[in-house]
Amino acid sequence: MFVHDTLLHRLQRGCQTMAYPEGQPPPLPDRHGGALRVETARCTDECAACVPVCPTEAISRPASQPVALDLGRCLFCAECVKVCPTGALSHTGSHALAAQRRADLVLGAPGCEQVRLATALAGELHRLFGRSLRLRQVSAGGCNACEADTNVLGTIGWDLGRFGIQFVASPRHADGLLVTGPVTQNMALALQKTYDAVPEPKLVIALGACAISGGPFRGHPQVHDAVGDLLPVGLFIPGCPPHPLTILDGLLRWLGRLPRTSS
Repeated sequence: MFVHDTLLHRLQRGCQTMAYPEGQPPPLPDRHGGALRVETARCTDECAACVPVCPTEAISRPASQPVALDLGRCLFCAECVKVCPTGALSHTGSHALAAQRRADLVLGAPGCEQVRLATALAGELHRLFGRSLRLRQVSAGGCNACEADTNVLGTIGWDLGRFGIQFVASPRHADGLLVTGPVTQNMALALQKTYDAVPEPKLVIALGACAISGGPFRGHPQVHDAVGDLLPVGLFIPGCPPHPLTILDGLLRWLGRLPRTSS
């Protein structure tokens, strides 16, 4: 009877895994707002109201220059959006944020109003990892927020494994590292040893503001500010923490697994 009831319950529930990336992505929470956009043409010459409210100095405006926003440092608190009198800084509602170069996360220069999104791995790397990717996750002093949203991808609703992407226990079984946290002094050697244990060729992903730039801990003597100072990072996924949809989008975009209609 118990087995019969269990099977019947499963049949009644149907498939719980979301269809994404086929069709429309699930909506972001109302408070999220998505990626930020910078329209420098809207900035007035004398205004710099957004600069002092940023808790991580992600916004700068040198004299006679347009405003610049570094999404690698951004905590997405939206304080800059609230105080901007002209709407030069705004939310786009887009979940897509991952970039392949650190410089691609800096907005404000001509033609760089939005993040330049990652493209698929090329050549031999795409052949090796495009259909099967094993990652060792390293929490290098993180607060567990990025780690929690990464863990969400393993639940039945997201089912990361259906894309051939899995997290493994040993770096010797991994194709690369997914690093969170600002890389504290106590974790620097462990991170380096873990990276060394991954067989060549290998990939590195910096996830969250702390891993990309140090986040709110930037400049503290006990952190290294950025994974990129220690290891060759191939994918940057900003946020504090990044939404699970942002993480999934970045991974699939990097592996060339998104439909061509996706932005």
